[in-house]
Amino acid sequence: MADGGAASGNGRGAVRGREVLVVGAYFADLVFRELGGPVRPGAEVFAGALDLLPGGAYTPAMALHRLGHDVVWSTDFGTDLFSGQVLAAARAEGLDETAFRHHPGPLRSVTVALSAPGDRAMVSYQDQVTGRPLAALLRDHRPAVLLLPQLRYGAEVLEALRLARRLGTEVFMDCQDVPGTLDTPTVREVLAQVDVFAPNADEALRLTGTGEVDEALDLLGGLVRTVVVKRGAGGASAVRDGKRYDVAAAPAGVVDTTGAGDCFNAGFLHARLRGREVPDCLAAAVACGAAATTGPGSSRAPDAAELREWLARVPHR
Repeated sequence: MADGGAASGNGRGAVRGREVLVVGAYFADLVFRELGGPVRPGAEVFAGALDLLPGGAYTPAMALHRLGHDVVWSTDFGTDLFSGQVLAAARAEGLDETAFRHHPGPLRSVTVALSAPGDRAMVSYQDQVTGRPLAALLRDHRPAVLLLPQLRYGAEVLEALRLARRLGTEVFMDCQDVPGTLDTPTVREVLAQVDVFAPNADEALRLTGTGEVDEALDLLGGLVRTVVVKRGAGGASAVRDGKRYDVAAAPAGVVDTTGAGDCFNAGFLHARLRGREVPDCLAAAVACGAAATTGPGSSRAPDAAELREWLARVPHR
């Protein structure tokens, strides 16, 4: 990469393996749209539209694959209908099944999303399973980039990310609504091993305990070389090596915001893997995120040709 990322080398060991390794659980997203009113205890609300869509770590894996990247996704499936629905979608997209594990019983990962035009509320359930150790996956696939769709911490994660550094693997980590703050043991140490950290605005505030996004950017920018904050209709902001960048949102006819953050991540990584600088990475990110909002779930994640059209809608930066 032109700015010192994985593609051009960054002082780490040479990488011989896959381009992107995505590690994370699938989710089946049950999305209720066009709600007839606010949802509150004791009241029933009817939705005007309902979709059952693949989500979770499927989304960034699929979105990067659509953009033409070599992606391997490590996840677990069971015998339940939700596993079957997402597995069928992954096969329809042509995703590599090398790192799929299949279990002889149910392994349900389900999110109910109550979608409004500007945002959504979610309720999730997940059957527990012990995934493959992150270090083993890194050794097996030796990726140029490891994408973790949520904040992960703990001694095992820290050692795996140190291994990633030795292997020359760049680490991109989202946050999501994971319990933990900068005061949680190993969180700061883990973030110090991350190359790009991409929370949304609410997540950044909660993680840092600050009251303003600018404060959170400054604090996280001192821990991570590149921090990117998704700001929804406000676009996105980034700090890299102490320098601030801002990009406005691309206008879009919003249908559903479910999956937009993961498509944002895919857009950022797509441009980064092509050697682009941070402003262009941010533009590709907001373009992919905006495109995703024009349909339910991540169904409108763009391919490379569609991304070029969406980039033309991103305001001058």
